[in-house]
Amino acid sequence: MVLQGRACLASTEECALGAGSGGASSAFYLHRAYPCPLNVTVYERENYIGGRSTTVGVYGDSSVPVELGASIFVNVNYNLVSAVERFNLSTVNYGGEDLDGLTKGLGVWNGEKFVFIQSDASYDWWNTAKLLWRYGMSPIRTQRLMKDTVSKFLKMYETPIFPFKSIGETALELGLLAPSMRSEQLLKENAIYAPFSTDIIQASTRVNYAQNLAQIHGLEAMVCMATDGAMSVNGGNWQIFDKMLKHDKNTIVLNTSVSDISIPGGGKQYSVTSSSSGADLHDATSTNVELFDNVVLAAPLQFANITINPSPAFPPSPIPYVTLYVTLFTSPYRPNPDHFNVRNPSDVPTIILTTLPEEGGSPPPFFSLSTLRTVVNPNIQPPQKEYLYKIFSPTPLPLPSISEMLNVPPDLRSLSSIYNENNIITWQYNKTWHSYPYLPPRVTFDDPQLDEAGRLWYTSGIEPFISTMETSSLMGKNVAHLIVDGWLREQTSAEGED
Repeated sequence: MVLQGRACLASTEECALGAGSGGASSAFYLHRAYPCPLNVTVYERENYIGGRSTTVGVYGDSSVPVELGASIFVNVNYNLVSAVERFNLSTVNYGGEDLDGLTKGLGVWNGEKFVFIQSDASYDWWNTAKLLWRYGMSPIRTQRLMKDTVSKFLKMYETPIFPFKSIGETALELGLLAPSMRSEQLLKENAIYAPFSTDIIQASTRVNYAQNLAQIHGLEAMVCMATDGAMSVNGGNWQIFDKMLKHDKNTIVLNTSVSDISIPGGGKQYSVTSSSSGADLHDATSTNVELFDNVVLAAPLQFANITINPSPAFPPSPIPYVTLYVTLFTSPYRPNPDHFNVRNPSDVPTIILTTLPEEGGSPPPFFSLSTLRTVVNPNIQPPQKEYLYKIFSPTPLPLPSISEMLNVPPDLRSLSSIYNENNIITWQYNKTWHSYPYLPPRVTFDDPQLDEAGRLWYTSGIEPFISTMETSSLMGKNVAHLIVDGWLREQTSAEGED
């Protein structure tokens, strides 16, 4: 995309719906791809930037943030890593938080016993001889397959593939067949077998996508194993998208829902109707109508409650999303060794992933239980050190179930069912997410262009392919470049007519 020797187009009005990774990236990369004046408006129905990447304050204190949504990214996440460098954001390696002397470790629990434990609390599976001793060649073959798969995917960032108009056709062109295959089929064809597949790979698909190996396509299974350099931004990953949006002179409209996108009779621009909200998002306080040359839908359309008229020529299909329950809590107590069938409290890993039991037992009630770091509870006198925990689960976990997993003295456990009064669970925060799609094998994906004219765009079609902060950013960048390519074609055509 080269503008050298060309005059800038007349000032254009651009719109992104959603201030998460896709919306922030589409706005940011529009400015990078087209170094001429642009007016970009970003609507967000929540009162914060970041989408599914957001934090809450422990004990309600915003100065002690903890990730509530998308928690980590890795070295091969080029857009996020480059943004961190550009905006001089500091990062912390996953598993590197302060646990005040606790021995860090990662274990895989099947509801009955730990099938694997390593002393390193990171997801860096490959650097342990114990893994090779237990699972033979399967870890090495998995690493080779993962690197081959990732190298094919990364070509989607490069010319001549980038920018791409069709995810499915691009995957086929790159020989990236894993999305069309069941994970079990892909692993079998590459001589990767149980128990490594069921212990390690399935633990990874469960913590990352809340889905078992039999439910998920092969590409996403390999993405789960690409863990080198897992990190997060100090203070919250949302800062990446906040910096992207505020780097340029964009108009950012929070607490505002878009209800209607339409083309007035005979016009070329889209009319966008929005309503700003007060404390209650459903309590509209003002309605506004603006005209835009391009509109980018940067969130799953099925959850947006937006009427589009005329209907898109290429409408995205509704995609079933996982309902994930996140529980954050603090407690002065460590996990209960008896609950996890180990001898000593120090034998319980600080990060517990889960897999399915070997034969017919009940699955674990959670996907992961992580001891994130130590914190000081200011609400108890004198202030006391406590542990901050995070649980991903398929259903809400009641307080008694959480308490059973903690090493609480029996006399306290039996005193009362009001757990915070006994200082067992001193703070709790619950969140329900439509976190990512269900990811069965498929060969077709919703393309980014929704209308014939190339003025209505969509970023969430990439989520059934790969659902991460990085791939949403990639699609935002991809859409930005497709939009600018369209402008240049129009300009070339106009010059030819002259």
